[in-house]
Amino acid sequence: MYALLTSTLLMLVALTAGQERPPQPLPVEGKLEFPPYEMRTLANGLRVVVVPHHEQPAITARLLVQAGAAMDPPKKPGVASLMGVLLDQGTGKRSAQQIADTIDSVGGLLDTGASTDLSFAQVLVMKDSFDDALDLVADVALNPAFSPEEIERQRSQLLSALKVNYQDPEYVADSTIDRLVYGFHPYGIPAEGTPESLAAITRDDLIQFHRRWFVPNNALLAIVGDVTAEEAFKGAERVFGNWRRGDVPMLQVTDPPPPARRVVVVDRSNAVQTEIRVGQIGIARKHPDYMSLRLAINVLGGEGANRLHNVLRSERGLTYGASADMDALKRGGDIIADTDTRSETTGEALRVVIDQLWRLQREPVSRRELEGAQDYLTGSFPLTIESPDQIALQVLNTLFHDLDVEELETFRDRVDAVTVQDVQRVAREFLQPDRLSIVLVGDASKIAPQLESIGIDQFEQIALADLDLTTADFLRPAAGTPAAR
Repeated sequence: MYALLTSTLLMLVALTAGQERPPQPLPVEGKLEFPPYEMRTLANGLRVVVVPHHEQPAITARLLVQAGAAMDPPKKPGVASLMGVLLDQGTGKRSAQQIADTIDSVGGLLDTGASTDLSFAQVLVMKDSFDDALDLVADVALNPAFSPEEIERQRSQLLSALKVNYQDPEYVADSTIDRLVYGFHPYGIPAEGTPESLAAITRDDLIQFHRRWFVPNNALLAIVGDVTAEEAFKGAERVFGNWRRGDVPMLQVTDPPPPARRVVVVDRSNAVQTEIRVGQIGIARKHPDYMSLRLAINVLGGEGANRLHNVLRSERGLTYGASADMDALKRGGDIIADTDTRSETTGEALRVVIDQLWRLQREPVSRRELEGAQDYLTGSFPLTIESPDQIALQVLNTLFHDLDVEELETFRDRVDAVTVQDVQRVAREFLQPDRLSIVLVGDASKIAPQLESIGIDQFEQIALADLDLTTADFLRPAAGTPAAR
C-alpha cells in the first residue's frame, strides 16, 4: 500500500510540474497510528529507543551524537564535517574497503556524517543481518582510524566541492545570509568550512573532537524495524554497553547580533539574474510557539499557501519560484525568504518580499490560507513515517530537541489547533520587517540604482572574489593582515 501511495504521489508531481500551484495533499482519513515504542537508558547514559515495525523485514539502527559543526574549534570550521565523512573510511580493525565490502555483502546501506548540531552513523539492513549491522555501526562510530591517507583524500574532495560552490550564486547567497543573520554565532559559520580552514585541519583536531563529544551520555540510539524490543535492547547493550561515559563540555557561543537592517551586495559582474535572500533570527525547535510560527511562515512562502510565490510569479511574473522557510535548531533558528529574478527587476522583487513580511505582521491571514497550510502539513506527515528509516529519523529528531516522542502521535491535532489569532500573534511578536538582513548576489552595477529607488540608500558591495564569510566585513584580508572578528 505504501509503495502504491508513494508512486501515486510521484506521478501527481510529474503531471503538475508545469503548474503554478503544488498538488493538493492527500485527504486525512482516520486517526494516525504511530507504532508503539519503548525507551531505556543504559548504565553509561546512552538513551535507546526501540520502535518495532514488522511491515517489512528490515531494521534501521541510527546513532546520533549531539555534536556537529556548531562545536567546531574556534577558527577551524569544517572539523565536524570532515570527521563525519571519515567515520566510515576506516576503523582500528577495518579498512575503508573492508567496511564497504561488509555492508555490500548483506545488501545494506551505511552512512555517516555531521550537520549543524549533530553527528551520526546509521545502517539499514535486512533482519537476518541485524547483529552484524550493530557491530558495524558501533565500530565506525566509536573506533575511527582517521588515517592520514583518508584524511587527505576526503580533504581534497571537500576542497574541490567548495571551489565549485563558491561559483554557485545560490550557495553564496545562502551562506552569506546565514552569516549575516547569526553573526559569529556557530550557526552563522559555514558548516563545511572554508578553503583556508579545511587546509589547516590536522589529524589531532579530528581525534580531539571525537574524543571530546563522542561519549554515550551525549548520544541517542534508535532501532526501528522488524525486531522485538528485547532483541533490540539486548543488541544495544552488547555493542555499546562498554562504551565509557565522559564529561560533556559546556558549549560557549557568541550571541547572534541584535537585529538591524544590513544589506550586502555580492557583485557577480555581467550576471543576468540576482539571487535574493531576506532573513532574520527565528526561534529554537523547542519554543512553545514553534507550530504557530511554522504555519505563519508556510502562509508566507511554504507549501499549502505561499503568498510570495503567488505575488512574485503568478501576479507579477518576476520569477519562476519563491519561498520562505523557518529553520528551527537546537539553540536558535532563522527565518529566510528566497527567490531569484532578472537583474533589472531586483528592486521590485525585493520590495515585494519585504512588503509581504509587513503584511503578514499587520493583517490577519485568511482562514483559507491557514487551512491550506494546515492541510499540507497533516496530509504529508504520514509519508514521513512510512519506512523504518523514516521513523528512526523522526524519533531521534524529537528526542534530540528534548521533546516528547508522543508529539509524533499528536502531530495532526497540534497543527489543527493553531488559529488565525495564533498566527497573527506570533507574526507580530517575532517578525521584524524593519530590521531585516538582506543579501543580493548579482551584477552590482544594475542592482545599486534599484536599491536607491526603493529606499535602501546604505549597502555594502563586495566583489565575489573578495568575499570571506569568516570576517566581520565579509572582505578577504590583505596578505599579512589578520582577519577582524
